Amino acid sequence: MQNMHILDEIVRWQKSGLSRGIPSICSAHPWVLREALKNSDSNNLCLIEATCNQVNQFGGYTGMTPVDFAHYVHAIAEEKKFPMENVILGGDHLGPNVWQDEPATSAMQKSEVMIRDYVQAGFVKIHLDCSMRLGDDSEGALDPRTSAARTAQLAKVAEASAPAGLPLPRYVIGTEVPIPGGAQEHETGVSVTKVEDAGETIRVMQEAFQREGLAAVWERVLAVVVQPGVEFGDDFVLEYQPSAARELSRFIETQTMVYEAHSTDYQSLDALKNLVRDHFAILKVGPWLTYAFREAVFALAKIEDELMPTSRSNLIQVLDEIMVERPEYWKKHYHGSKAEQALKRKYSLSDRIRYYWTNPRAQAALDLLMKNLNEKPLPLSLLSQFTPKQYGKIRRGEIAATPEGIVLDHIGEVLLDYEIACRAD
Repeated sequence: MQNMHILDEIVRWQKSGLSRGIPSICSAHPWVLREALKNSDSNNLCLIEATCNQVNQFGGYTGMTPVDFAHYVHAIAEEKKFPMENVILGGDHLGPNVWQDEPATSAMQKSEVMIRDYVQAGFVKIHLDCSMRLGDDSEGALDPRTSAARTAQLAKVAEASAPAGLPLPRYVIGTEVPIPGGAQEHETGVSVTKVEDAGETIRVMQEAFQREGLAAVWERVLAVVVQPGVEFGDDFVLEYQPSAARELSRFIETQTMVYEAHSTDYQSLDALKNLVRDHFAILKVGPWLTYAFREAVFALAKIEDELMPTSRSNLIQVLDEIMVERPEYWKKHYHGSKAEQALKRKYSLSDRIRYYWTNPRAQAALDLLMKNLNEKPLPLSLLSQFTPKQYGKIRRGEIAATPEGIVLDHIGEVLLDYEIACRAD
């Protein structure tokens, strides 16, 4: 995996004035990963990340441990003939978030095990996040020095766990990010991180690394997470405004690292280009990719409704029934009347529906939908009606006129914006 050092190269490119970055695919969805790992260019690199609540030593909500996730990604890469050495694995928000209701001692012990498992499984890009107050911490916001000390504690474990023959871990620090998965209320603006706060984060973290004997390791801290002023929710997107982040952009030019931007989903191509130009060189994207999958699958379900008077998958109805029966993944996020909640379950940009695709009933409905639509050629008239972008590509011979081709291309359109933005110069 010699190309892991591309992360160092991105920092060097940025410091030399080049507008270069890398997308971070934050998804375990098989269709998303199949498109992300499409072997269209042997020089492509693919950064795929798992979060602490998604993948950990207890399985997380995906049921996968770090080594399980690594094998899962590598199997898809092998299927798609994507070079294994060009796959970069990252761990996101690795720390005690999953166990924040427990006392600090037990929460940090579990975090250490998780960090060890991630690093030993071949994850190289490690975002350390100890920003949350734990069960026996004092009330109020956690002291930044405590957060920094815990971060350095986990970095020390990561260093001791690094397998021989693989690149040493590259670290991301900082946690001032949008709410994972999108805001829960409609917002008209968010506060960009203050330069003094970004500087303080870097200072206390570096001091904590030095106290742990990790001064040399600090050189492998590639990025700090800040809030650039981007956000999205059920039905709104706050687009990046370069003028609001001008001072933040100038500040990082004086540092050895770059920025990592979280929740960049649904930003325009121009906004993504501006983020990379302003040194937000790592662009995280997740819900937009599964939203694109959902959007394409729902369009295919509408085509199925027109073609199949009986034996339909009824996929849209089945998914909603499952979500109503098991509301734990959306109830805290979708508010309003019953009608408003029903609309959000299907179409919210937060895409909480992504947690339900692994449900056996949902998977069976999806399988039946694909089977039904693969039995005979899809009518061009219905493709034009329900998938107009893909219809044009089919007519031009750019993609196959199959349900699988349509879904993957719809996901690919999102990925293409990130690829263009990260190679803007």
